[in-house]
Amino acid sequence: MWWKLPRAQFASQKGDGNRRAFRRIVKAGTVPGILAYADGQPIGWCAVEPRAAYPALARSRVLAPLDDRPVWSVTCFYVARGHRRKGVTVQLLRAALKHVRRCGGRLVEGYPVVPKPYHTASTAFAWTGFVPAFEAAGFSDCAGRSRPIMRRRA
Repeated sequence: MWWKLPRAQFASQKGDGNRRAFRRIVKAGTVPGILAYADGQPIGWCAVEPRAAYPALARSRVLAPLDDRPVWSVTCFYVARGHRRKGVTVQLLRAALKHVRRCGGRLVEGYPVVPKPYHTASTAFAWTGFVPAFEAAGFSDCAGRSRPIMRRRA
């Protein structure tokens, strides 16, 4: 919901309010992303929709659009503890590409962070993904900015 709402609204309905808002989106028929399962249990999540579904991206100077081509955005990941560092994010990215193709999209981008060498990443900053996972799924940095914008054809 971070990318979908104005910051003040996100903060004011943090927790249950944002979960309820997310449920309303799903019940309205929107597919806001994909899930990963292991042994029948959900273990991962990847938010992926057309960039226009994320108004906060339009307000970001750092993540301003690179061009006017229609693009789908990967904005958020969650991988359950016990399944992290096992390639789940890369699998989610590959599944997101298939999902975008099925929906008629052609171009996908994400906004990962660059991990610092020899540091364990805080989960507080891992939710947009890390550059190496995007690279492993065939994405490349197209922006050359302080924050990568990584793209690839769906």
